[in-house]
Amino acid sequence: MGWKLSAEACASEPQWADRLWRGNQPAGSPVASEEQLDLLSTLDLRQEMPPPRVSKNFLSLLLQVLSLLLSLVGDALVIVYREVCSIRFLLTAVSLLSLFLAALWWGLLYLVPPLDNEPKEMLTLSEYHERVRSQGQQLQQLQAELDKLHKEVSSVRAANSERVAKIVFQRLNEDFVRKPDYALSSVGASIDLEKTSQDYEDANTAYFWNRFSFWNYARPPTVILEPDVFPGNCWAFEGDQGQVVIRLPGRVQLSDVTLQHPPPSVAHTGGANSAPRDFAVYGLQVDDETEVFLGKFTFDVEKSEIQTFHLQNDPPAAFPKVKIQILSNWGHPHFTCLYRVRAHGMRTSEGAGDSATGEPH
Repeated sequence: MGWKLSAEACASEPQWADRLWRGNQPAGSPVASEEQLDLLSTLDLRQEMPPPRVSKNFLSLLLQVLSLLLSLVGDALVIVYREVCSIRFLLTAVSLLSLFLAALWWGLLYLVPPLDNEPKEMLTLSEYHERVRSQGQQLQQLQAELDKLHKEVSSVRAANSERVAKIVFQRLNEDFVRKPDYALSSVGASIDLEKTSQDYEDANTAYFWNRFSFWNYARPPTVILEPDVFPGNCWAFEGDQGQVVIRLPGRVQLSDVTLQHPPPSVAHTGGANSAPRDFAVYGLQVDDETEVFLGKFTFDVEKSEIQTFHLQNDPPAAFPKVKIQILSNWGHPHFTCLYRVRAHGMRTSEGAGDSATGEPH
């Protein structure tokens, strides 16, 4: 009845509203009845209440969504259960587990260091000190052996150094000729000045001061008997022909002579044209008159600066003097230089070797 009354009231709402408006008219208008007041209150209550149809539709929609979600969740659970229970899942799980176990075993074998080197038993403090002491003694013994070896190596090295130095000095003294030199002033050789050519004197440099021996720049013939050979330290004679007679320290059976001249590469003039070229060697007897021809040779400046020539003294004869006769030089027009002359052979007693063989000159 209430809903019908409300519906009827709603249908006649314009009429009642008009009536109420008229009731608000000023005094003198007709007064509203009690029935009209009840209808008006009923109308106000209808406007305050929410429509029930809207709440019913929302609940029905919510129920449908919940039922759909439940159905989806149920279907998913059924699918998962079937998959878990299937044989394919079981095989896959077994394969993955096997691979994991194999990888774990390989890591234990190759990545984890072996535990065999670890001490199997714990050492006491006294045992540890004893082991350290023994190892220290071994280290000291090893250090002593190393020091001994070092001393031995040092001694061998020093001995080898002394030996090498001795050989070097010996070779330097011998100039690689390795023959005794009897034309050496230190062993008693000298120059026979009466039978030796005159020194070369340059007229352009013969000043007044050169008349004194200690101001004279020219070297005497005795310089050829000294081992000091360097550019300029030579005996010069005028022209390209001359001779020098060397008085030996005794009677010597001559076998070889050696001439030495600096190479052209170290000469101040840029060449060796003042060096002797062709020369002859003679052995002089005791009377200083008899000369024995021992050979004619050529000194080649293009070869070694030290050249040895074998003499024709067979059977060997002993001579107290030897003469070096220079026959030509390598082109210098004014003088010829002799740096060093050596005489090799074997020294004899005073009475032996008096008979000299060869052709007298």
